[in-house]
Amino acid sequence: MKLYDKKSKDKVQPPTTCLKKFRVGDLAVYPAHGVGRIDAIECKVVNGEKHDFYIMKILENGMVIMIPTWNVHSVGLRELIQEHEIPKIYDLMRNQRDIAAESQTWNRRYRDYMEKIKTGSLFDVAEVFRDLYLLKLTKDLSFGERKLYDTAQTLLIKELSTSRQTTENTILLEIESLFIQETAEVQ
Repeated sequence: MKLYDKKSKDKVQPPTTCLKKFRVGDLAVYPAHGVGRIDAIECKVVNGEKHDFYIMKILENGMVIMIPTWNVHSVGLRELIQEHEIPKIYDLMRNQRDIAAESQTWNRRYRDYMEKIKTGSLFDVAEVFRDLYLLKLTKDLSFGERKLYDTAQTLLIKELSTSRQTTENTILLEIESLFIQETAEVQ
């Protein structure tokens, strides 16, 4: 189903059967903020109308976010990556990135990477992490790129460790071993 029609510039609402209904206690991922727990579902009056909201607490920093239940799809709230999908993330990080990224200016790369992080896709976040990890091996990252690298690393490690129910350090070591293997093969 097409969610966005470029000609009309109107978003097409997906059928409600496709929308995930979260329950209190469920873990979910909010784009650019990471893994959180649905702590409550509350009804609030906004502009004279009653609306239900998910009250989500981000695990990394304790931030609380109110998400309208009817707006889950457009804000990108999604379930955690399934454990069987994790090898695909590792394969993506193992694969060589486009060399074109090195020829771009740092601010262009920054905008491109920021857009990928905002999608909420762990695959996009893994690409950003991989590209910046490999780029920092050959040149210094700008301040903005360094912050994006740290953000991508935090989002990636938190979701993978939560999904696999293991420590963040275990995931970090696994990821670092992917790059050690990659750089050893290149040399």
